[in-house]
Amino acid sequence: MSPTWPVVGLAIVSDDDCIADETGSTPASLRNDADWQRFQAELDACAVTVLGRLGHVAHGNARNRLRIVVSSSSPGLERRPDGWWWNPAAMPWPQAIARVLPDGGRVAVPGGQGVFDLFLTLGYAEFHLTRARSVRVPRGRTLFSGIGPGRTAEDLLAAAALVPGDPVAVDATAGVTMVPWVRPG
Repeated sequence: MSPTWPVVGLAIVSDDDCIADETGSTPASLRNDADWQRFQAELDACAVTVLGRLGHVAHGNARNRLRIVVSSSSPGLERRPDGWWWNPAAMPWPQAIARVLPDGGRVAVPGGQGVFDLFLTLGYAEFHLTRARSVRVPRGRTLFSGIGPGRTAEDLLAAAALVPGDPVAVDATAGVTMVPWVRPG
């Protein structure tokens, strides 16, 4: 059987579909302990984590997880002391992931926006969309760049052929729920 690399997107968003404030930082209003524990468990269950350079720099790798850092500073795919660095413009995803995980494995994508957009095109097997109800982030950075008037995160996930599952209450008191969006079949 040939190896597979199912890609799982993981994000918590505000009611206005934002993942960060205007400076690119996650606002305190989007931080939730129950969601953080669930998020860490999901990352632990994956063989590799793919994130953007800014997220890589901002969030140290305390658990020493295998990482792929998406960056145009890489000539293609290269192993650096802090992980694999990959330039999607210089090497296709199937070639890069086959080199990093030759035996296959689950791939976590925790963002940021550019990486979420990239895999919206490449294809998610699942996207765990967590929403913090009653939280708004004026002038914030949205989950996907295509979000705007009349286009929500859910609209873009549906357009990418993902189907919503049943909502999961992550923290009922704080109004935090997660909906798993899954590719049928």
